[in-house]
Amino acid sequence: MKDQIEDIPRMMHTIGEAARAATAELASASADRKQAALTGAADALWAARADVLAANEKDMDFGRDKGLSDAMMDRLKLDEGRIQAIVDSLRSIAGQADPVGRVLAEWDRPNGLHIQRVATPLGVIGVIYESRPNVTADAGALCLKAGNAVILRGGSESFHSSRAIHAAMIEGLRGAGLPEAAIQLVPTRDRAAVTEMLTATDHIDVIVPRGGKGLVGLVQREARVPVFAHLEGIVHVYVDKSADPEMARKIILNAKTRRTGICGAAECLLIHRDIANTLGAEMVADLMREGVEVHAGEGLTGTIVATEDDWGTEYLDMKIAAKIVDGVDGAIAHIRKYSSSHTECVIAEDPDVVAQFFGRIDSAILMHNASTQFADGGEFGMGAEIGIATGKMHARGPVGAEQLTSFKYLVTGKGAIRS
Repeated sequence: MKDQIEDIPRMMHTIGEAARAATAELASASADRKQAALTGAADALWAARADVLAANEKDMDFGRDKGLSDAMMDRLKLDEGRIQAIVDSLRSIAGQADPVGRVLAEWDRPNGLHIQRVATPLGVIGVIYESRPNVTADAGALCLKAGNAVILRGGSESFHSSRAIHAAMIEGLRGAGLPEAAIQLVPTRDRAAVTEMLTATDHIDVIVPRGGKGLVGLVQREARVPVFAHLEGIVHVYVDKSADPEMARKIILNAKTRRTGICGAAECLLIHRDIANTLGAEMVADLMREGVEVHAGEGLTGTIVATEDDWGTEYLDMKIAAKIVDGVDGAIAHIRKYSSSHTECVIAEDPDVVAQFFGRIDSAILMHNASTQFADGGEFGMGAEIGIATGKMHARGPVGAEQLTSFKYLVTGKGAIRS
């Protein structure tokens, strides 16, 4: 593969044609063949882990030269443990029930017709992502499991890592006798390839962007095909006066500090007014002791004073906004105004508070007494995720293999005619 390619439109047309052709075989591929391809890819990836790590080191050098933030460098970095996690995800997805062909509903009509709604592949999925090389495996595996062909355009930062992982995916396809065009990786860093994907209505059925606000905003503005995406993860955690103090302190620390660069990291802490000077002050102090820069609202003592801009900021860093609110009603009002509809959490023991929180907030993921770091398809039992969707299309929240299917109606009669 070459980094620079002269005729990007022709190259992308060729890739799109090959992907579209592959869908014909994938739509009817047996569950066993898809499982074999993913298991084979897992084996190949583990066997090639030294090569993958060497490729990743090239990307890490590139990222340092480019001045990537610590959070971005953490997303980019691979080690043997993270490769093992990718292998485990491949095996998990391989072992899941096949989502294609599921009978979603069926019924009989008085006119003699028997109707089934049956899950089918979406077709060709384009995935555009930034620094996380694991997306190459996650997206490729989930799309294949759902019978879709996928065109992967990884970020310039993860160019070498993605190529090494993609090679293992191809080895799995080859071993299972499935078309290699089922999982294609765009072989250039040239951004013109992204433009071609966004307008490839003849070849791509859905675009999934996975990256920062700049990338996702670009895709949402310029795509001519449907998009599954979230723009930001402005994640709120509301701590009610009924919260268990020890539980609340543990959850807040984990939600913010476990990994600050993921979209499920907490970005805004909302504290019931009645506990602001007790549990609220303790949670703020806990965060600062861990090195978190707390942008504190009125009535709280943090690192710096919060401004209006803090309430709508996705930091992806060791920073958090904190604010006192007048109970669950105040928390809900704040979240409705500033949320990006990704993930929100309530820490409370009062069931009425939890019921109000769950009933009146419409983000894709709502949590109770659990760290927002669990906002992840792998943690939801999907094996992995291709992204988090915050729109109102059929795919919402973590997008796994099931969400990468559409459906068709199968209608059976016994000579039925309509009068």
